[in-house]
Amino acid sequence: MSADLSGGTTGGYNWSGLYLGIGAGAGARIGEVEIPAGPASFNGIGGEGLFGELTVGYDYMVSPRFLLGGFANGRFGNIGSRLDLGVGSIEVKGDYGFDVGLRAGYLISPSTLAYVLGGYTWQHFDVSSNPAGLEYDWSNSGFVVGAGLETALDGNWTLKSEYRYSHFGSEDFDTGGFLKVSPSSHAFHAGLNYRFGMNNGGGAAFETPAYDWNGLTIGAALGAGGLVHDVGIGGLGVGFNGVGAEGFLGEVSVGYDREFGGNWVAGVLADARYATVSTDLKGPGFSASLEADYGFDVLARIGYKIGGGTLVYALGGYSYQHFDVDVSGLGSVYDWGASGFSVGGGIETAVTERATINLEYRYSDYGSEDFGSGGLFEVEPSAHTVRAGFKFKLM
Repeated sequence: MSADLSGGTTGGYNWSGLYLGIGAGAGARIGEVEIPAGPASFNGIGGEGLFGELTVGYDYMVSPRFLLGGFANGRFGNIGSRLDLGVGSIEVKGDYGFDVGLRAGYLISPSTLAYVLGGYTWQHFDVSSNPAGLEYDWSNSGFVVGAGLETALDGNWTLKSEYRYSHFGSEDFDTGGFLKVSPSSHAFHAGLNYRFGMNNGGGAAFETPAYDWNGLTIGAALGAGGLVHDVGIGGLGVGFNGVGAEGFLGEVSVGYDREFGGNWVAGVLADARYATVSTDLKGPGFSASLEADYGFDVLARIGYKIGGGTLVYALGGYSYQHFDVDVSGLGSVYDWGASGFSVGGGIETAVTERATINLEYRYSDYGSEDFGSGGLFEVEPSAHTVRAGFKFKLM
């Protein structure tokens, strides 16, 4: 039986059992380069791209609202870095891998699950050149942690919105430990799961909030992600995508939504953020960083109600980001601001009659900076971020 989220006590879905899933995602990978004998380090070498995945899992309801489960997924993608040399190119990418882990979830409503996950991850990496000649590949194991929201659709189908952070072991490229690279990734996963027997009844029955999507909201969010700088030298056909950065962000927002045409919701929002997303270079008695420290967005969104208390939505609009170059002993030596755009989407679900939580992905692309070189040397940043937020409706 399906859940009616218009308020009151409702019967729920059977979340226990086997499920199969298909999905896709996007993200950024950051490689920390270390020279232990230096000692010196550079975090990082950045890459970005897309991937697809297949999932199998099993969940068990240990109480009416709490579940435990296990999952395994395989992925194929092109998240990587590219160095263009004018006469050829070198590309490093993570082409395939898998995760095996456990998750714990809590039913916010009979049809929407919030969960955390963790486990083992494995990734294969490949280095190639054009023209052909350079070939190298390796694999790394590591750990993965994350969080997500999963909500029921028609029949036995559910939709998930999920963030995962993965950290892998180091590779020394047969240098005997002179050089080590340790990759990490920030990835957003969106997927459809088919749950066998989900509509057979036996799910939790409990009070669910009656939520009206019309009105003014204020919100706060915490997030994480990666940023990739596309570096180019004008006129020479030389470029490097990219120089990477990673870190956390905090954000406050104000927005207004309006329901129209049945299950559709449209709205606008503005937010301001402060972040610790940075590229870091360290050596004996020296350190420098390139930070994406603060910014704001003005965005529009459109969503579709999956039941009365859960919204699946897409968004897009204007973004601004401030960048700062800081050197030890000197402080800030150069800063600039860049305008651009953001697009993304997520799932938002009611937890009370006036409050919601959401998990959201954004891809942001910003204008280039030439550092006063007249276009000879340019940096163009892009970012992949995921935020988990809380909103309160004022009216």
